[in-house]
Amino acid sequence: MLAFGEELTGNDLKKWADWSIGFFYWSPSVSQVYAELKKLEDLELVRSRQVADEGVRGRRLYGITDTGLRALRNWSLEAEVDMPVLKHGVMLRLWMGHLHEPDHLKRIVHAHIENLREQARRAARHADRSEPEPGWAFTQMSLRWSQRYFEAEIALAEQLLEDIDGAAARYREVAAHDENELPVPRHPGIWRTVGED
Repeated sequence: MLAFGEELTGNDLKKWADWSIGFFYWSPSVSQVYAELKKLEDLELVRSRQVADEGVRGRRLYGITDTGLRALRNWSLEAEVDMPVLKHGVMLRLWMGHLHEPDHLKRIVHAHIENLREQARRAARHADRSEPEPGWAFTQMSLRWSQRYFEAEIALAEQLLEDIDGAAARYREVAAHDENELPVPRHPGIWRTVGED
């Protein structure tokens, strides 16, 4: 964010992360922002200066250094292209769907869809509001991608609503259960080999 030509406070960086990279990467806490700024300043990748407006408590503004800009460019050019780390709480709950009734699982998915719709709307609104700043062309592109990502996730979630019934029928009709309604494995430990390529 400091590579966009502005000096910013830690609070500015937090707000900007919330409305931009928070859609597709991470939205740090204020304390994390300031801890990282301190580390970056110690490494001379950013610099700071104290400013005081009349009648207002002083603020510390941070800017990127030439060394920081080189490091950022090098990382962006040379870093490996990693698979995104997916931690999907809704899917984790559905993975344990045998513990619940299908209607309960569908309520979870419906709530998830509403959250996704709101995120897609927010990403679209933030992309629209990026239009006046030509230097944010790639920021706007990333926000549009985020909007499409959430819309695709909505389609996947809507398919889950149908899939839940099929999974519940198969579990109910085919799986053996113990006295706690937990599945009795036909092939204990099969999970050790099903993922092998």
